[in-house]
Amino acid sequence: MNAPNPATPILDVWCELQCPDCRSALDDVRALRERYGDRLELRLRHFPLEKHKHSFAGAQAAEEAFAQGEGWPYVEAVLGRVEEFDRAGEPFLVEVARELGLDAEEFDTALVDGRHILIVDADQAEGKAIGVTGTPTYVIGGERLDGGKSQDGLRARVEEIADRLLAEQP
Repeated sequence: MNAPNPATPILDVWCELQCPDCRSALDDVRALRERYGDRLELRLRHFPLEKHKHSFAGAQAAEEAFAQGEGWPYVEAVLGRVEEFDRAGEPFLVEVARELGLDAEEFDTALVDGRHILIVDADQAEGKAIGVTGTPTYVIGGERLDGGKSQDGLRARVEEIADRLLAEQP
């Protein structure tokens, strides 16, 4: 894996896979990935919400998908069927992995052994420390944009900040 260019702007997307608002934000995330490609590093950050009982499992499954090289396709697949995830819980996470051709047995094992829980806990703690209260929340260029209340105009604001940061690159 290539080390990211230290000058590449980073967009942290604080999300949880059981969140309908995060599903609504998918179009914006896709559009940002298409527009900026490698010029903007998009990072999924986990912020499991207490009100969603499968959110910690979802975060761990997303980390396993990234470990298997299919993080964003997996995140998009789960968010696209958030109601199904809500109903079925962990078995649904393994099923989506199977549908995408990932190692479903490894997903099952990862959910049992908790190998990704430290990443999820660290993300959640960092999110709380910087004032994330809900999902989705975007952080770019030191600015926090809360998409949980309303996503109107957020993509334009992210693009404005990203364009400014890219223009400032050496």
